[in-house]
Amino acid sequence: MLRGTGHGGGDARRRALEHRRSARRRLPGWIWWLLGIFLLVGLMLFVLHHNQKEQFRPPVVAYFMTVVPQDNGSEIEEVHHEKVNFTEELLSSTSFARQLADQMTLAKAYVILAKEHGNLQLAWELSSQIRNCQRLLSEGAVSGQAITQDEAHPIISRLARLIYKAQDAHYDISTTIVTLKSHALALEERAKAAIVQSAEFGQLAAESFPKSLHCLTVKLTEEWLRNPKHRSHSEEQRNSTRLVDNNLYHFCIFSDNVLATSVVVNSTVSNANHPQQLVFHVVTDRIHFGAMSTWFLINNFKGCTVEVRCIDEFSWLNASSSPLVRQLSEVETQGYYYSAGSKNPEREIKFHNPKFVSLLNHLRFYIPQILPNLEKVVFLDDDVVVQKDLTQLFSIELHGNVIGAVETCLESFHRYHKYLNFSHPTISSKIDPHTCGWAFGMNIFDLIAWRKANATSLYHYWQEQNSDLLLWRTGTLPAGLLTFYGLMEPLDRRWHVLGLGYDVDIDDRLIESAAVVHYNGNMKPWLKLAIRRYKYIWERYVNFSHLYVRECMLY
Repeated sequence: MLRGTGHGGGDARRRALEHRRSARRRLPGWIWWLLGIFLLVGLMLFVLHHNQKEQFRPPVVAYFMTVVPQDNGSEIEEVHHEKVNFTEELLSSTSFARQLADQMTLAKAYVILAKEHGNLQLAWELSSQIRNCQRLLSEGAVSGQAITQDEAHPIISRLARLIYKAQDAHYDISTTIVTLKSHALALEERAKAAIVQSAEFGQLAAESFPKSLHCLTVKLTEEWLRNPKHRSHSEEQRNSTRLVDNNLYHFCIFSDNVLATSVVVNSTVSNANHPQQLVFHVVTDRIHFGAMSTWFLINNFKGCTVEVRCIDEFSWLNASSSPLVRQLSEVETQGYYYSAGSKNPEREIKFHNPKFVSLLNHLRFYIPQILPNLEKVVFLDDDVVVQKDLTQLFSIELHGNVIGAVETCLESFHRYHKYLNFSHPTISSKIDPHTCGWAFGMNIFDLIAWRKANATSLYHYWQEQNSDLLLWRTGTLPAGLLTFYGLMEPLDRRWHVLGLGYDVDIDDRLIESAAVVHYNGNMKPWLKLAIRRYKYIWERYVNFSHLYVRECMLY
């Protein structure tokens, strides 16, 4: 009994002890949650505090020390500095390198202002301290060590005094802004004046007649007057049946430039399959008639026929029949194009070029009257070079239209609204502003369709409407766009490539594939301001071996 009771009592005591231990070990859950929150907040505060210390801590050069034993038993401590990142040094807001760089930038601005105001002594003192600052920064970058306060303080102090001195001299921000603004306005005015002056000089150069070409004209004129055979041969050519033979290929050129006309003729016959079937009708003015006639009489162009006529022969071209001739006789028109100073300076200088209203330039609108017996003719400007056989142009079907031309519009560029004043009701009521523009310079004309459409009368109508220059400014292209509106047949772009007189970036492949290249613009190939990249194309057809050409030293 006693044994059993003792055993049972022992078990009871052990269970009570274990129960007390387990109860003592378990803690309520809310306490654990509270402890976890405290730990998390403490960790966040530690990280935040550490980041702030890293951000605002000035750069410190780390170093370590080594002990070097000596032969006599003594020891020497050597300190090894760790190199710093000088870029980070300059970016740090608390480093002396950053302060030096900022002071130096401000000092450079005041150097300019001091010079502008004539204070050369202050500018020299600032420049001297800027050099000291640059030297110190350079040494720091090379050594890789941070700039100390002892090194930076003297320079920063001296720069600060000089900057204060500059500010005391009214070189403050407001004064600087006013000064810079006045300088900017002055530079803008000078730039505008330079642009106008450049345009004037460029236009004068484009309108000028080179001395070498004048020399050639004089020598040929002397030859014409000295040799009566030239005049008799010229008269004999007038009776040639080839001039009215519609089985041949006829070209017309209106120019007062002997050499340029020669290049057009020479390049055309040189690239023709049958040059003997080509006939050229050249019209020039009274001054250049003898020289032009002599040149084509004394030179052979592969058996082609060249007729030279003078514009004065056309008695029907007078003030009663031509609005242009009538306008040229008016005082206002003469003053606009031929006087030294224009009454309206707002107009672009290039539109004051007398060539735009020269009768030679407008003869293209009278081709049926000049060549009354022909049915088709190709018109060529004197600033083109032919690279392919042009006789194929005569077989192109124009579908009843008067003129065949290469279109020049590309998206919104070179459409009718670029050339004509569509705010005028006379234009806006009859013409579509989005019609594609096209180019003069190489054109095929169906003279039968021309006479049927009475296109010359249309030209006269538009010239009369534009007597006050309100429909377009000047030139033959706007008049041509109106005269042949709805009467133009587009040609393949390769027939006529433009821009060699102003565009320096034309694709070489496009030039090589072109039947005709056009030096439209001011940079004509016979002028010194020609674009050299394209000049060789024109020079290939200049007769350098001719005596007169060599004597005049054209090149």
